[in-house]
Amino acid sequence: MAFLRAFGSYLPARVIPNPELAARLGCDADWILSASGIAERRWAAESETVADMAVAAAGDCLLRASSTAAEIGMLIVSSGTSPRRFPGPAAETASRLGLAGVPALDVPMASAGSLFGMALGARLGDSYGPVLLVAAEKMSAVIESAPLDRNTAILFGDGAGACLIHPSSGRAALTQFALHSDGAFADALRLEFGESIHMDGRAVIMHAARKVPAAIREVLDRDGRRPDSIGTFLMHQANQNLIAKIAQTLEVAPEKFYSNIAKYGNTSSASMLIAASEWSAAGGFEPGEAVVFATFGAGFHWGALLAVGSAT
Repeated sequence: MAFLRAFGSYLPARVIPNPELAARLGCDADWILSASGIAERRWAAESETVADMAVAAAGDCLLRASSTAAEIGMLIVSSGTSPRRFPGPAAETASRLGLAGVPALDVPMASAGSLFGMALGARLGDSYGPVLLVAAEKMSAVIESAPLDRNTAILFGDGAGACLIHPSSGRAALTQFALHSDGAFADALRLEFGESIHMDGRAVIMHAARKVPAAIREVLDRDGRRPDSIGTFLMHQANQNLIAKIAQTLEVAPEKFYSNIAKYGNTSSASMLIAASEWSAAGGFEPGEAVVFATFGAGFHWGALLAVGSAT
């Protein structure tokens, strides 16, 4: 069994409020808020890279864990916005953290990569020792590389999140996870090189609203738990209306779903870990409390993970 020891995050300094973006898109700022639940988002500086943000979030995580880079046995970096085909940001991130010789794995999965990375880290920790997982995204570079599309430009922000997965001790045990993929719908949400994001919003929402609750029920059924017994749900922060729909489907009070999408927008694979970092800093795991992580992203890839607060 693996454990979550700490979380960390990094958000760029530049704030893009809805009125600023609405002026560029020719739409109403209140429409952006009602359509997505987003009031503002962070965009990185032009010179700021995915690796820059990954290193910052990793450093924050290690500090909160009272750990050093010398203790890390493996690095996993999730990003769907790497600026080049190869190498991905994992190798550079590892080098800048001083992880010479430590295996560094790229998981180039938009939105769902952090949860898949957590599951990988939970399994690989027994062989490699503590696993540092980082998810970093520079969605603003994608948005501004092509003509602005009001249906996608309103959603995305930049940032990075991280967590430290330990094979023997931590604040919460990772007890169950369920991962799924279905490439039949790959064209519904995609980013081609040199093009803007293509998103069939209706298809994405329809599938996410069904598949995420099913994955959550899958991990809870394995552990003999009901949705209303969960203390907190830490979701990929895609759209506030989608989060509310998932809560309704599970018949769980929406207040149990931690949300910071209003401040940061959809930061793709980084969003769940950024949310977890803020939630953890505000109190986080209680002994015996069950917490569910869940994501849905391009591919389609989706899944859920159950963690239970440790006694110490």
